[in-house]
Amino acid sequence: TGSVIKLFEGGLDYCVNLSEQYGGAVRLNGPYGDTVYVSDPRALHHIVVKDQHIFEELEDFIVSNKLVFGEGLISTIGAQHRRQRKLISPVFSTSNMRRVLSTVHHIADRLASTLTAKLPTDGSHSEIDVLPWFSRCALDSICNGVLGYSSNSLSAAEDDAYAEAVRSVGFLIGKFCLLRPFVVIVAHYCSPYWARKVLDLVTAPWIPTKFMRDIREMRRMIETMDCVSRKVFAEKKASMEADGMLCRDGDSILSMMDLMLKANTVSSNVTRLTDAELLGQMNVMIFAGVDTTTSAIARCVYLLAQNPCVQARLRSEISDAMKSSGYQKDGDIPSAELPYDVLMSLPFLDGIVKETFRLYPSLPLMVRTANKATTLPLHFPVRSRSGEPTSTIAIPKGTQVIISILAANRHQGMWGADANEWRPERWLSSPRAVPPDMDTPVGREDVTSTPRSTPVLGVKDGVHFPSVYSNMMTFLAGGRSCIGFKFAEMQMKQVLATLVLRLHFSLPTQPNARGHVKEIQWKFKGFHIPVVKTPAGDGVTPQVPLNVRLVRTDDF
Repeated sequence: TGSVIKLFEGGLDYCVNLSEQYGGAVRLNGPYGDTVYVSDPRALHHIVVKDQHIFEELEDFIVSNKLVFGEGLISTIGAQHRRQRKLISPVFSTSNMRRVLSTVHHIADRLASTLTAKLPTDGSHSEIDVLPWFSRCALDSICNGVLGYSSNSLSAAEDDAYAEAVRSVGFLIGKFCLLRPFVVIVAHYCSPYWARKVLDLVTAPWIPTKFMRDIREMRRMIETMDCVSRKVFAEKKASMEADGMLCRDGDSILSMMDLMLKANTVSSNVTRLTDAELLGQMNVMIFAGVDTTTSAIARCVYLLAQNPCVQARLRSEISDAMKSSGYQKDGDIPSAELPYDVLMSLPFLDGIVKETFRLYPSLPLMVRTANKATTLPLHFPVRSRSGEPTSTIAIPKGTQVIISILAANRHQGMWGADANEWRPERWLSSPRAVPPDMDTPVGREDVTSTPRSTPVLGVKDGVHFPSVYSNMMTFLAGGRSCIGFKFAEMQMKQVLATLVLRLHFSLPTQPNARGHVKEIQWKFKGFHIPVVKTPAGDGVTPQVPLNVRLVRTDDF
């Protein structure tokens, strides 16, 4: 595996230090030859925007995703991918976000009530593992707001088969990513019949190893998710056709899936998506949204528990906004039901969310492969093999390129000397960046509506990273950027506002029976996975235990 494996074994610090020590383009040894680890802004612009047709997703990534999720956005390339994005992009417009906010608020309020019900009546704190509840909240928000399907995970006493499958499949897929080349071989040389026979063989119950047991579990989860998704999609489509919703105006349609079905119906035969493609979008939205949103919310609440002064300041900002907007009076049960424009414009809440997205992107690394020989220009020169500095590197055909979103978002040359510190207040002095057009060259777009003399975070000498969100690469850029980032931002802000207004979070302080205090550690295994460090925990099971209590007057 060469030195590439160290990216996943060395943790977050290793990935960041690699770029700080060697620059924005680092040559690594990988299982398929030389691999280039990239965090330079100009090189990344060419990879994800200007030359995105050269730097495509790996074949094993596309094939395995298609087998698991169907023909969704993360399973297609080329003209098919562009056709899907053209239909789906308008679904995540700001006007649709305003419409869906009330649904997200209702679910966030239910989350706060569920956690409140677990607290003692005397006002003292109780230790709660908040991770599974955040996961249920994310699943409910996406199922209700995006798909128009009531999953009711927060109300259930325990997970149903579908909720368990959605939450488990991402972890299991990441665990078996090394099997992807084998999947490509089977897909290329076997018919669907024989491919299933191969799958039956490798998941046979008589093979006793833990590795094979985990593969069998992954297969069961995928089949469960697919079965329920097909049923929900068929019911949704039949219901809309029976009620004539496909002919109604957009204001009477509640979920984004309804809007997508309506848009697909009125589109031309050339651009219309098949039922298989629509089902694929449904699977992708759930999978991509639940894991990433759960991780982001859990990390943010953990950081607020670490920084009580920041938590108190945020709580005061939300409370003041509620009172000034006339949505809360003294003595009312706090509920952060704010209009969309007010919620999204709260400056300190915005800074907390942006700073968390910047430092801890849910997908820290992405891989591309060059389908033809090319060169990558660099903004910051690096040392070549000869020892001389160079501003251009040659990329032979077939070279794998690792996009380090993590290192780009912490680049000290672009973000400042304190780029590795979590400081939400840094965004208070920076004007809001206007997302650049995907086809506009780096340095030529308007990054702010304020005067040019005002400094903008993530911009230096007119150069910044390719981005659709605040000059950071968390949601990528170009034709494969995250299509649902507006929904993710809105959901995270609404959940944080609702929770912080009613609940106070702090780190565990009570020793367990063996005298050990629980310490949360975020392991980096391609994703950020929170665990409790040994000896207080097993260091493996994902969990975020926090002390939770009701908010008091001195918490503002």
